[in-house]
Amino acid sequence: MKLNIKAFALTCSLIWGFGLFGLTWWIMAFEGQTGDVTMIGKIYRGFSITPLGSLIGLGWALADGFVGGLIFAWLYNALSSRWSDSK
Repeated sequence: MKLNIKAFALTCSLIWGFGLFGLTWWIMAFEGQTGDVTMIGKIYRGFSITPLGSLIGLGWALADGFVGGLIFAWLYNALSSRWSDSK
């Protein structure tokens, strides 16, 4: 079975992007806004637990999820075709 690379990449992008966005708002709802640099903020430049930071994180996570999903699906298709041909 082959994966549709573009569809898988888009799915990963949306899940990771909106997951980070939702998690940021969840933290703000229960613990309030902070300007502190988080672990993800060290990777995603500009991300913080603020409304603006959640939008910046959303952008980074959409791009990161797309590239990660693209690489994963491409690698999966490459390896699965090799293993199915060798049987």
